[in-house]
Amino acid sequence: MSTQEGVGMAAPTERKGYTDREMQALARLQPGALPQTAMRSRCDVTMDAIKSYILKERLQPGDPLPTETELCDEVGASRSSVREAVRKLEALNIVKVEHGKGTFVGSLSLDPMVETLAFRSMVSVGKNFTDLQDVVELRRFLDLGCADEVCARFKGTQQPELRALADSMIEAADNGEDFLHADIAFHMGLLQPLDNTVAKQMVRSLWLVHMAVLPQLGLAPSEKMLDTAEAHRRMLAAAVEGNPHMYREAVGQHYQPIESILREHIKPNN
Repeated sequence: MSTQEGVGMAAPTERKGYTDREMQALARLQPGALPQTAMRSRCDVTMDAIKSYILKERLQPGDPLPTETELCDEVGASRSSVREAVRKLEALNIVKVEHGKGTFVGSLSLDPMVETLAFRSMVSVGKNFTDLQDVVELRRFLDLGCADEVCARFKGTQQPELRALADSMIEAADNGEDFLHADIAFHMGLLQPLDNTVAKQMVRSLWLVHMAVLPQLGLAPSEKMLDTAEAHRRMLAAAVEGNPHMYREAVGQHYQPIESILREHIKPNN
């Protein structure tokens, strides 16, 4: 039988992956969680306890967390467990460590998801294009879902910056050039007036995956991309007119070329 944190005999609960002290802290901060986490590692339990502390204290991005010693007491964990948990939470942008200053609540951005999705999609290159196709499809779902609110916010406005972006994409397509950066700027501009921060982060994240993966595919420029570029102008016109039905039609026209290209490159047996 192992010792508890190196001193004395272990309590029976440590065989489940964490100490009595950690179980008590988890029960206090996250009632009802113990039956589901009984076989989880000590680090995972400590991560949950730190996240629960953030929620309990209603901390926001940028707010300071207690010192390491204080955090050990708060969550009932050893220094080694807290340090490992903080390292993993930092990789997820849930906390941020500033050396010499302390540990803070992180930005809570979706960047870790972007890296995972981009890498997953690039790993599948050469085998199939289904992962990138799924990303593009989800982008389309989000654009369709935002149609009513976008049209309500843009109705009767001028939007010269978005018009300029649409024109620049058409010009680039005419010249056989890509327009990824203008494309993401256009879509983020459409979402800017919306109050849904998560939708904006999700659209931005999926676009970053698209931008990271697409150049790796080695696809030849397609004349269909001019249709995509021109669809942006139709999307903007529909939004300014306040016509969600026309907007959704333009969204479908926007995604049809890239989805058609990806379908052509998906192997039949996948």
